[in-house]
Amino acid sequence: MEADQKAKSPLTWLVCGLIGMIDLVLLYGVALMYFQGEFAFALIILVIVCVGTWVFISADGYNYRYVFPAILGVSIFIVFPLIYTVYVAFTNYSSSHLLSLERVKILHLGKTYKTEGESYHFSVYQQGADYRVLFISNKETDKYLISQPFNETVIPVPLKADFSPDLPEGNELPLKETIKLRSTLKKLDVELPDKTELTMTSLRKFGPMSKIYRDIGNDTLQDTRNGNLLKPDHTTGYYIEVPEGQPDSAGKQVRPGFVVYNGWDNFVRVLKDPGIQGPFLKIFLWTLVFAALSVLFTMTVGLLMACLVQWEPLKGNNFYRLLLILPYAVPAFISILIFRGLFNQNFGEINMLLNLLFGVQPEWFSNEYLAKAMVLIVNTWLGYPYMMILAIGLLKSIPDTLYEASAIDGASPIQNFFNITLPMIIKPLTPLLIASFAFNFNNLVLIALLTDGAPNIIGASTPAGATDILVSYTFRIAFGQYGQDYGLASAIATFIFIMVGIIAWVNLKATKQVLE
Repeated sequence: MEADQKAKSPLTWLVCGLIGMIDLVLLYGVALMYFQGEFAFALIILVIVCVGTWVFISADGYNYRYVFPAILGVSIFIVFPLIYTVYVAFTNYSSSHLLSLERVKILHLGKTYKTEGESYHFSVYQQGADYRVLFISNKETDKYLISQPFNETVIPVPLKADFSPDLPEGNELPLKETIKLRSTLKKLDVELPDKTELTMTSLRKFGPMSKIYRDIGNDTLQDTRNGNLLKPDHTTGYYIEVPEGQPDSAGKQVRPGFVVYNGWDNFVRVLKDPGIQGPFLKIFLWTLVFAALSVLFTMTVGLLMACLVQWEPLKGNNFYRLLLILPYAVPAFISILIFRGLFNQNFGEINMLLNLLFGVQPEWFSNEYLAKAMVLIVNTWLGYPYMMILAIGLLKSIPDTLYEASAIDGASPIQNFFNITLPMIIKPLTPLLIASFAFNFNNLVLIALLTDGAPNIIGASTPAGATDILVSYTFRIAFGQYGQDYGLASAIATFIFIMVGIIAWVNLKATKQVLE
């Protein structure tokens, strides 16, 4: 026993050392997040580090070693995104409200404007790791204006400059090396003996600059030029510039905005705003219809093709099977883009053929119903090979004796299909049909590449199209070119999560009844 423990000892120390190194890296990340103000994320990572270390080192946590990675994965990739999405839904987080109040305040305090005064050419001198700036005045003087030392990591604020009878110690940097330091030089806030402030205005000059705003407390800023006040409005998430002596209602918004908690506003907008409620319900119904019809059409065509290639009198079955599976082998995005060109209203081959045969040129991308029909056609083409492959395998599992007995009784092929084939394959096929429904319910790639939701729904206050499904509608609100409203998109995503959960529950209950 002692020999076994000694043999295991080096491996144990190796595992402990590896865990210790991982913990050090993670704790370094926790420290960085803490100092950047991300307290919640820092606390979460710290808890994960502590629990993980206990699980893999403590003998009491041995039973959880194989479960912990799975729980961690589910927590990070499923639970956390859901919780964060719901959290964002209760805020005004959007492209115009990306920053916190503190960061917006710092942004305003960093704004400067050029004031009257002398601009100085400059040279940079280096001595070891420290630098000094020599400011060259246009006025004749026997003294040199030199800054105090600084380096790339430590910059005094403000950086004081004073007169000296001698040049700075060290070597003068050539222009090439000075340009390399421009990011550091731009951070300098130089204060001259007369309290004039200088900042870098070009590659070769420092000029007098003054801060536009100063902090007067309670997150309120004052414009140093005219005395106007900047007050945070926690209702709209903007700073309001109020002229001196005027009421707050007379102010105007100053961008950028900041993130504020707005309660149930986004959910109320979805339920009560006619420009959102109407399109949302319309898109929801179309999503259900699209997913259901896609499953129906792909299953019908796939099953028909499977029966066809399994028909013994048909010669060259393997060749036909190969041709019918080809659409499944081609990447979906390539097929979708090809179909987009084929359905082009002016130059597409499909309209050219229809015009030649019947004299019509359907408006596939402009007419709501034609656009939906086009989406279903393309999705059926992309999905039927999958159903055909499944059906071929299921058909092979049906005993030939059943068909032989039905042939003796004089049954027709249609009777065979509905009384033998379909009942024998429907039970194993049902879970796959549910999975196909769930896939098509969130088939973002098809809609985004084929129609991008077009044609647009008239009267919608958000980007919404007749062929949009819920996931593409949410994506366009969150990341579309007409503005990114992450809060509203998160509220819609929360509704989608609830709806999909209900649909999944109903499907599972129905599946259980079918399989029983």
